[in-house]
Amino acid sequence: MIGWLKGEIQHRDQRRSRNLVLIGCGGIGYEVYLVQRDWQTLSTGKVHEFWIHQVVSADSLQLFGFLQVAERDLFRELIQVSGVGPQAGLSLLDACKPNELVRALVHSDIKTLCRAKGVGKRTAERLALELRTRLVDSDGSIDPDLNQVDSVPPDLIATLETLGYETHEIQSALQRLNSIGGPQDGDDDDAWLRACIRLMSG
Repeated sequence: MIGWLKGEIQHRDQRRSRNLVLIGCGGIGYEVYLVQRDWQTLSTGKVHEFWIHQVVSADSLQLFGFLQVAERDLFRELIQVSGVGPQAGLSLLDACKPNELVRALVHSDIKTLCRAKGVGKRTAERLALELRTRLVDSDGSIDPDLNQVDSVPPDLIATLETLGYETHEIQSALQRLNSIGGPQDGDDDDAWLRACIRLMSG
């Protein structure tokens, strides 16, 4: 099973409202589906790392990629629920920031869950019912690894690349920022930029 890929983005494509990249690794090109906000931040010719969930069926093999391992793990929780396939899982992550989605699941916010394309009220209720206990610790608090998953400002990676930083450096810095709990929701783009530069310069 493929769990992680690192390679150069050879091509970006959108097919039937799906966001796809072709990643070149060791002379092989892998087609990987992404959430839209990640797809928008990536540039061809740049090296990126992805945490992968692989789906194998009788007639196909599909790869779904995430920039953060906790987001991939959240995706895996979503698709364990009956009636929620990989595309619905991506739709949920497209409709909400990951930490917003976790809060909606834990607090049974059906209206927020129904913002996802293809997710109706019954599916949203099933998601909340099955996942709200899986995503909290024994004391009732949200799993910190999932609560820290956040979406970076959409232009941050491109901005840092223009300043001369390598993509793998940027992704590593973003993962470290999330692991220490900052910046948080509400922080402006400059806060993310300054925090990343401090980490990469230290």
